[in-house]
Amino acid sequence: MPSPTLAVLCELLGITLELRSAAGEGTTMTLRVPLETYGALASAPAPLTSSLSFAGLTVLVIDDERSVRMGMRVLLEELGCTFVEASSIEEATREAAAARPDVILATNTSSISITRLAAATSRPGKFIGMHFFNPVPVMTLVELIRGHLTEDATVAATVALAKVLGKTPIVVTNSPGFVVNRILCPMLNEAVLALQEGLASAEEIDNGMKQGCGHPIGPLALIDMVGLDVLLAVMEVFYRDFNDPKYRPALLLKEMVAAGQLGRKSGRGFYTYA
Repeated sequence: MPSPTLAVLCELLGITLELRSAAGEGTTMTLRVPLETYGALASAPAPLTSSLSFAGLTVLVIDDERSVRMGMRVLLEELGCTFVEASSIEEATREAAAARPDVILATNTSSISITRLAAATSRPGKFIGMHFFNPVPVMTLVELIRGHLTEDATVAATVALAKVLGKTPIVVTNSPGFVVNRILCPMLNEAVLALQEGLASAEEIDNGMKQGCGHPIGPLALIDMVGLDVLLAVMEVFYRDFNDPKYRPALLLKEMVAAGQLGRKSGRGFYTYA
């Protein structure tokens, strides 16, 4: 019997969940996908168009937010995907080696090079990034990241899966931060620099971006939600890999992380939480 969480997520994604019993066969679950979503499968490889189980996809998750992992697990495992959590590239490589040679390997990493991960496996052509955004049930975007050797068929199959999940996929080329975080994280870092320089208070900076740019949440409040340590880690990767001073993390960000002020998860960041 599927969990109540699955039913809620399916409702949010517009997917109808049906249960039926057959003599001697127990209970069977059926996902009824909206017609416009199912139509996206027309160009997918034959094994995908004949079944919505997606049993040939293995999703590798490496060091991502727990809420993202749980949202992905509920949806993907019910679709028949293999879901593997790994705490390091080495562990992910061992898990990948144990999978069948014909399966597609996808990782939800938001920063690790897809080409680098793929090179550690025996099937780089069947390796792809599938970056979900938090909270998974609400955020419709999925970044699909093509590594240097990712095959077209791998991309097509993963695009089809994303659409079945009710997501809007964009296909991007492998690069630090991919597309969304490449644009977002420097903007968040700039907000910290504005606060560091005393240009305005945290509340004024956030209100300015919400009222002036139409952002649903201010940049400093968003950093608190994501985690100051997470933003710092991403900016350090950008600074190292691009070798460009425009990605240098704000000193205030470093100081707050060193002091243990990580945002909501520690109870204090740019704002204080009960």
